[in-house]
Amino acid sequence: MTEIKPHAAHWGYFDAVVEDGRITGVRPFGRDPFPGTLIKGIPDIVHADCRIDRPYVREGWLRGERRGSLRGKDRFVPVSWDRATLLVAEEVSRVRAEHGNAAIFGGSYGWSSAGRFHHARSQLQRFLGLGGGFTTQVTNYSYGAGMTLMPHVLGTNDVVQGPVTDWRSIAKHARLMLCFGGLPLKNGFVTAGGGGAHEYSKLMRAAADAGLRFVNISPFRGDAAEFLRAEWVPIRPGGDAAMILAMIQAIVAEGLEDRDFLTRCTTGWDRLRAYVMGEADGVVKTPDWAAPLCDVPAETIRALALEAARTPTMLTATWSIQRAEHGEQPWWALVALASALGGIGKPGQGVGFGYGSINGMGTARRELPSVNLPATRNPVGIAIPVSRITELLERPGEVMRYNGRDIQLPDIRMIFWCGGNPFHHHQDLSRFARAQSHADTIVVSEPWWTASARQADIVLPATTTLERNDIASSSRDRFVRAMHQAVPPQGQARNDHDAFADIADALGYRERFTDQRDEGAWLRHMYDRFRRACAAMGAEVPDFDRFWAEGHVEFSPPEEDFVQFADFARDPAAAPLNTPSGKVELYSEVIAGFGDEGVPGHAVWKAPREWLGGDVSRFPLHLLSDQPASRLHGQLDPSRVAAAHRIQGREPIRMNPADAAARGLSAGDVVRVFNERGACLGGVVLTEGLRPGVVSMSTGAWWDPQETEQGLLCVHGNPNVLTQDVGTSPLGQGCAAHSCLVQVEAWTGPLPEVTVHAPPPVAAEGPA
Repeated sequence: MTEIKPHAAHWGYFDAVVEDGRITGVRPFGRDPFPGTLIKGIPDIVHADCRIDRPYVREGWLRGERRGSLRGKDRFVPVSWDRATLLVAEEVSRVRAEHGNAAIFGGSYGWSSAGRFHHARSQLQRFLGLGGGFTTQVTNYSYGAGMTLMPHVLGTNDVVQGPVTDWRSIAKHARLMLCFGGLPLKNGFVTAGGGGAHEYSKLMRAAADAGLRFVNISPFRGDAAEFLRAEWVPIRPGGDAAMILAMIQAIVAEGLEDRDFLTRCTTGWDRLRAYVMGEADGVVKTPDWAAPLCDVPAETIRALALEAARTPTMLTATWSIQRAEHGEQPWWALVALASALGGIGKPGQGVGFGYGSINGMGTARRELPSVNLPATRNPVGIAIPVSRITELLERPGEVMRYNGRDIQLPDIRMIFWCGGNPFHHHQDLSRFARAQSHADTIVVSEPWWTASARQADIVLPATTTLERNDIASSSRDRFVRAMHQAVPPQGQARNDHDAFADIADALGYRERFTDQRDEGAWLRHMYDRFRRACAAMGAEVPDFDRFWAEGHVEFSPPEEDFVQFADFARDPAAAPLNTPSGKVELYSEVIAGFGDEGVPGHAVWKAPREWLGGDVSRFPLHLLSDQPASRLHGQLDPSRVAAAHRIQGREPIRMNPADAAARGLSAGDVVRVFNERGACLGGVVLTEGLRPGVVSMSTGAWWDPQETEQGLLCVHGNPNVLTQDVGTSPLGQGCAAHSCLVQVEAWTGPLPEVTVHAPPPVAAEGPA
């Protein structure tokens, strides 16, 4: 018997085809104009060999080997759910009693489910919050530095997260779009919370057909689709701020800055102008000054600046360019350039971040609420920037500087990872693994034997989204999707909510955790809250039973184009920004007042410690670690879709032919990529579209560290064994993965087997 079940993932809505209790295929959502191929990997991951079949406990942990133990080498002992539940509850109780609530770290960072009820982070934080609290995280790996900066400069994070000026307005009114980091097409197939319509490609095509000229300012030509017919400016990684500041100087030198906008709508222009014109430090930030820094000809910088000053222009930067040392600076400089052009608030013009980073940015959508699980208060008021977890574990009792505040770091004794895989998204993985040894106990709730599960002490097998009911909803999409359970839980997998309810029961607060609702009651409750909120905003949606039967709700797009900051630009006094001045803060007295070294009150140029403009004697290649086209981060890694992109089972590494030839390499070769932090294997792909001196490996290959004659090596190809684990600055403390130098050499030994997609060694079942 064949059944069709409506469902959703971050890479799109789909219908699951179910036969005899197994998912045998998927069909794209009928309302999606460009569904993409990632959904084809879903049957593989639901029924993967690396599913965790039952609860397990690390053998050494059972022997009492806790703090100071390097994990990942022990066997796992299978235990019953009853015993696993009791072990977790006892350890939570012990840590709270002996070390306090702040000694528990709730590290559920990751995309987890598109469903809003079974969203792992929400469930974990509800469980820990109601139990007394925990140390938590703020910001994200994607744009953490930018999301800390922009409220100071523009008074909002909407310019980063959306809604931003929509593509319809850009196509009608702009004639030039300068794209720092490009507009990568692959990123448009992913939407946090699920997407019913992948319209990114269609909207960009319409803008190109309307005559919009695109300029792709990126080390990689492939960061702009061919149909955009974009001019390629192959900038040196890390040089963006220098180029942007030089563009401002070129505009001012010609007297083309929009003085009316700068006077009415900004504060601090005099200070920034003094910096770019050399009045502050004696160095004029001309295109000739910037050219050797960003490796873009001065003539190109000047020409683009003057064209932008004379042409309706939209400026954008991908989230990726702020994932570098001093990553706040190019974004701040780009806001300053948009201010000098006077485009902020004008139809189709101004600045927006992330147009090329995720589906839904610039898509016309009515501002309506999303379906979500109500937030739970966390009584412990300690939160670190998400990418600084290693420092948290390494430096108990010390102070971390973030956004003008001193954070006293607690002594973390227990870590919960739920719905995320830090060994995908964190940097310098060997250092991170060592840092985790400071914890007494690590609990991981996970469907698969990822690197995070293999590094755990207690492993709880979680269901995948196809094994439960839920509702998909995203602020960037105009659909809401019913997610019907398609197959029974595989093995002994359980929903996080049910597992946490039992642990909460052992700790004495089950009823407060469940609110006396099961899955079905929670879905109705959440949907009804959403329905009432929509009605208050003039939007009618069907009742739950009709929604569940029909499978989705669709909102029609608004008739009018959305232009960000339009009201502010018309009358900044009547519609001020949420900044201290009410204006665009080109100089921030607040940031200057923090007194942090290297973070003045306006955008500046600062050279990274690792980049091609510095010492390249040992490691002469700049590594970019981008997001993959064959999976979402580390999700789908065991699928056939991801496997089809590998080279001899390894993650591809893109190289310019000249760099490969200098090392005697050919397409398809397996190479060792290394620096002083670590090493991994990769399979060579040659492309003229990558500037010389730069190599690129996508993140997401599951970490598979193995001892070789040349030391510890990720044989699968996870580039985060190589990336720097430093903050962008004391202001944003964001991920700085893109400031990274490496060397590449041919791999001449026997090719190690990739083992991470098979279960780890298992011992005999433990006693009850």
